Amino acid sequence: MAATEDRPGLGATEEWRRDLYEAKPERDALFTTMSGLPVEPLYTPDVVEVDYDRDVGYPGVYPYTRGVYPSMYRGKLWTMRQFAGFGTAEETNVRFRYLLEHGQTGLSTAFDMPTLMGYDSDHPKSLGEVGREGVAIDSLEDMEQLYAEIPLDGVSTSMTINAPAAMLLAFYICVAEEQGVARDKLRGTIQTDILKEYIAQKEWIFPPEPSMRLCVDMIEFCAREVPLWHPVSISGYHIREAGSTAAQELAFTLADGFAYVEAAMARGLEVDDFAPRLSFFFNAHIDFFEEIAKYRAARRIWARELRERYGAKNPRSWLMRFHAQTAGVSLTAQQPEVNIVRTAVEALAAVLGGCQSLHTNSFDEALALPTEHAVKIALRTQQVLAHETGVASTIDPLGGSYFVEELTNRLEGEAYDYFERIRRLGGVVPAIKENFFQREIAEASFRYQSELEAGRRIIVGVNRYQEPAERPIEILKIDQALESKQVERVGSLRARRDASAVEDALTRLKADAADEGRNLMPAIIDAAKAYVTMGEMCEALRGVWGTWRETPVF
Repeated sequence: MAATEDRPGLGATEEWRRDLYEAKPERDALFTTMSGLPVEPLYTPDVVEVDYDRDVGYPGVYPYTRGVYPSMYRGKLWTMRQFAGFGTAEETNVRFRYLLEHGQTGLSTAFDMPTLMGYDSDHPKSLGEVGREGVAIDSLEDMEQLYAEIPLDGVSTSMTINAPAAMLLAFYICVAEEQGVARDKLRGTIQTDILKEYIAQKEWIFPPEPSMRLCVDMIEFCAREVPLWHPVSISGYHIREAGSTAAQELAFTLADGFAYVEAAMARGLEVDDFAPRLSFFFNAHIDFFEEIAKYRAARRIWARELRERYGAKNPRSWLMRFHAQTAGVSLTAQQPEVNIVRTAVEALAAVLGGCQSLHTNSFDEALALPTEHAVKIALRTQQVLAHETGVASTIDPLGGSYFVEELTNRLEGEAYDYFERIRRLGGVVPAIKENFFQREIAEASFRYQSELEAGRRIIVGVNRYQEPAERPIEILKIDQALESKQVERVGSLRARRDASAVEDALTRLKADAADEGRNLMPAIIDAAKAYVTMGEMCEALRGVWGTWRETPVF
């Protein structure tokens, strides 16, 4: 493929494409990433601009494109978590201990919808939802049962909750103290990321401004008293589940992270006092290479912005450590066993992308909460990756791939384009109120759905390779009696506790909420110790701050 006189200087790649590749027709398919980014047939050095030292570098070295730790999985495997929670605290405690007995190395707690929305199980709005999507936690008493016989100084716990996160963290701290575990020994993460609720998941209680204040209260409190805890897990997972592209997940998640950094610094905190304990939570979707590139770009952007824009001096502040969960929206109710394959591919992308912890979805979750059988297969998927495949033997094995490096650069560029658009709108909170994020995600979701319906994008078993009659699989069914049991427990607690102490605790909480100079965590912890319920605390704060209603996006 020599250069020709009529096309002097023609690159070797262009010659190959003209003389060989284009001589045969392409098959009829979408040659784009899942997010719509065009994919070239071949990537070579002459089409990829990468400065190795600046853009790639070494693991454990700025800008951490190849991983946040020098030895990565050769030193320590990722934490293997399984999301668990259903029914009452007793049932979930049994599942926790089952998972730990089968090799899980960290707990990840799912809460039911009433808990997520700040309502006790006996509230009228909770009817029919108690224990359905996760575990019902109304008070310290429930949290005591949830972690019974699980020493909290020996396990890392993740709790996926946002609007009432401060109350659940308070319950956890109180249980640890009852076990004799000091606050400064607790390890784990509470999600807390309220900004992504307004953007995507829609489980908020209060308006954005007081919600941000509560987040910063938790960041400040943990920096001083619970130093090993991650007070915010900045979450792109739900942004992606709402229908965003990989670039939108990357950009919107990091923009939220920058907003928390700026709010904490405005409180007067030094960036290096809290940034090392900020963590991230990303989706591991089905487009294998795009996901790997997304994680690599995220690390690079975070390190650069924390060092250069926010002036962090401590290298630990530059590290983006993240948890990944395989994509719930990729699971299909049709031919559900095929979800095992999807989850394995997604988990492999998370590992090759350098995650610090990982949750693998169970194959039956498009139908119901997972059975123990399905959960065990999901956990075994991680264990096979760790011990049988060799992917943990070397660090960032796809680093230097022309395709991966070019895709990493492209996603980074897309993210910076979004940062500029958000900046022009005045920041994340004003952009939320303008419905900017919501509209962008809706448009991306519409494009993807249109491709599916047109048959341009294929999902096995859904719009191609369907089976007319499928064999039913066993699913987990939540006993209706568990809701009545939980409602009775709340009523019994209210009858037994010290009513005067409850009233005093709520009075203090409301007074502190009205004083913007007060950190609310001490008042919330004292209320927890008085067995004030989570719903009662949220209702007290609703009385001070009000609630918030989103303007619909059409």
